Amino acid sequence: MQAEKQNELMLLYTADMRTGRPAHSPRSEFGKRLYELREAAGLSQQEIADQLGISQPSYALWERRNVALRTEQIAKLGNILGCSVEQLILGTSVKKPRRSGPDGKARRMFEEVSQMPRAQQQHVLTVVEAFVKQYALTGTRS
Repeated sequence: MQAEKQNELMLLYTADMRTGRPAHSPRSEFGKRLYELREAAGLSQQEIADQLGISQPSYALWERRNVALRTEQIAKLGNILGCSVEQLILGTSVKKPRRSGPDGKARRMFEEVSQMPRAQQQHVLTVVEAFVKQYALTGTRS
């Protein structure tokens, strides 16, 4: 009983905390947009850096300081973050239709599954359906 109460308090305490250590300098305007878009996409700096083929510290610098990016890097970054280049560079708020479905890594994984042959998709769906049914029966989150 006491452990449950501690877990509830810990969730309340950490709910709005940001990950990572505090910065020594303020973000550039581009860095702010990049950070906000990354957080909204549910991605870590490491995940974006991997997709861009650069190191995490290099990407972290993009969120912190003004850096010169190549055109192809900006286009790829827009694709990764699910936004237009205009939104990324100018900060224009282009309202995208809200998609239903999972966010972040789960959404990307299901997009990759949709590219698999139909028989392999069925195997994945069988496993996922088992987890969903188990969740519905127990009603607990892990």
